[in-house]
Amino acid sequence: MTDPQPAALHRGPSRLNHAVYDQLKERLLEGRHSAGERLSTEELRIEFGVSKQPVMEALRRLSGDGLVEVLPQVGSRVATYSLREVEDFYLMFGGFEGSIAGVAAIRRTAEQLADLDTISQRIGTLRAEKDSEVRARGYRIWNRRFHEAIHLMAHSRVMADTSRKMWDLSDFLINTTGVPQPLSSALDERHDDHERIRDALHAGDQALARAEMERHIVGTVAVIHAESESAARHSN
Repeated sequence: MTDPQPAALHRGPSRLNHAVYDQLKERLLEGRHSAGERLSTEELRIEFGVSKQPVMEALRRLSGDGLVEVLPQVGSRVATYSLREVEDFYLMFGGFEGSIAGVAAIRRTAEQLADLDTISQRIGTLRAEKDSEVRARGYRIWNRRFHEAIHLMAHSRVMADTSRKMWDLSDFLINTTGVPQPLSSALDERHDDHERIRDALHAGDQALARAEMERHIVGTVAVIHAESESAARHSN
């Protein structure tokens, strides 16, 4: 997603607030700002060509999303999470996504399974991509679509809306680790996880779908650790 041009943002207070929020959020989810990095309201205001109010409103909303920390008398910075907090999040997230997959296994339609198959095939083609940046970005986009397709199978707006917020935090945690092109090296393994989840959904096996999904999500922590250690070794 490209950054907005100043002229494109002048569309009234409400739409302006949403535009600034959406653009800043996308930057954070893509890892364009590192954990703990200071976010200058003045610099962002100048960059977007807007007043301080839309920027401050965006930072306030992002704070509510857990992506930004607003510090009284200090300013705003990209949120930071301890290793234990990250582990706790994925433990919780895995259980929740597992529940959705279990429900999806008994509610999915043939058309929805076909859509999931198409998305999975698209992810599979990324395995042959040599450019790690393309692999990482492509996986982030299509991985979200893969899981969103499963959310649709559950036919539960409550589950889907809650999960969407958790997926945003997951993308944020992965992409602010300081590791270039996160998950690129783990694409094959992650795709294999998807295939097992997909097989369970096709079989209508509620218990297996739940177990495979939970294992897949919780396993993200190990991938983050492995890539962080690899990056540290190459920097020495």
